[in-house]
Amino acid sequence: KNTTLFFLCTSVYPKQIIMEESLSNIHLVITAAVSLLCINIVVKMIAGGGFKRDPVKNSFADSIIGSASLLNNHDSVLNRDGVKHSIEGYEKLFNGARQTVGATTTKESISLREKEYATMVNSFYDLVTDFYEWGWGLSFHFAPRGIGETFEESILRAEHYLALRTGMDASKKVLDVGCGVGGPARNLAIFTGADITGVTINDYQVRVGNKYNALKGLDESCRIIQGDFQKLSQYVSKGCYDIAYEIEATCHSPDRIAVFGGVNECLKEGGLFVGYEWTVLPDRGYDKDNTEHVRIKEGIEVGNGLPTLATPEEIIQALEDSGFEVLDSFDANENTHSEHEIPWYQPLKGSLSWKGFRMTHFGRVCTHALVSILECIRIAPKGSVRVSALLNATALDLVEGGEEELFTPSFFFLARKK
Repeated sequence: KNTTLFFLCTSVYPKQIIMEESLSNIHLVITAAVSLLCINIVVKMIAGGGFKRDPVKNSFADSIIGSASLLNNHDSVLNRDGVKHSIEGYEKLFNGARQTVGATTTKESISLREKEYATMVNSFYDLVTDFYEWGWGLSFHFAPRGIGETFEESILRAEHYLALRTGMDASKKVLDVGCGVGGPARNLAIFTGADITGVTINDYQVRVGNKYNALKGLDESCRIIQGDFQKLSQYVSKGCYDIAYEIEATCHSPDRIAVFGGVNECLKEGGLFVGYEWTVLPDRGYDKDNTEHVRIKEGIEVGNGLPTLATPEEIIQALEDSGFEVLDSFDANENTHSEHEIPWYQPLKGSLSWKGFRMTHFGRVCTHALVSILECIRIAPKGSVRVSALLNATALDLVEGGEEELFTPSFFFLARKK
């Protein structure tokens, strides 16, 4: 018995000491890493003047200063406490999401989001605009992509296609419905010379977008105003635009007839309305009675500020009921799994490469870890981690929806005012 106790003492006790020493060493390493991160941020801010807007390169290109400036820069409309309050309010509109499949597809849940649409979408973009710019760029949309085509080239091609189909040129007055920070508007203004007015509900996007317009010397031909696209005629003149377009924006609408009808009023007689819509794809496999399909659909909705996703048929019907003649419509990603194309969701799935690293799953995990550290040491506002987690989760849903062809972000339509 004494011999057994001796062996237990000499074998277990040293292991406990080693474990305690290991934990202590890990603690020291983490403390040192966080300290170095803080010193790096302070030195860079002093030496370089801190965060600066760049309309050519990514404003958040510097991982250290950029991550410290997410939801926390001189253009921000939310104060530090406001981030936590905003994400909490947003999550309440999707009560039960990712916990019980079907919870956010009930009539009551959808009706709540439709009723609180303006608050939901404004809060959403207060929270995610910086993260979108950090990981994606200034054009907040997907695009079909051919083999050999870069991500940036595919984004521009999708935008230029809208100009091609509408005959957009320097003589045209154009309305961008739900313009974000104006990336597509600036690209189209440069490409066509058209005069473009963008409308967004979000004040932060107005501040940032107009700053980029000025920095690129486009403030004479390209401007962003704040307004609710459900009430377009309150913000822009009726009957004075040749062309209107939307890129993955009116999916936020609680009533597409209201927004499409508003676009119709703002167009001249015979004016064209073109865009890309987010839709589920019943003809390719989406089944509203399939629990897994509903789970993916709800995940996309909660992570992107959507009341509920429509079908292509519902989009066409809404356009026709709003006074438009639909000239053409199709899923621009219908060949996404062709051997000649790179799937539209591939940047979110990604492969390990330095270029585009932040878009990939591993890149998002690294961003989340960095944001977690910054929030822990009180550089990033409280609630930043929850925003990062929200976007990480919905990226996985988007990939699943794309892989199974249950969903497309690029249902193209071209319509003419009757």
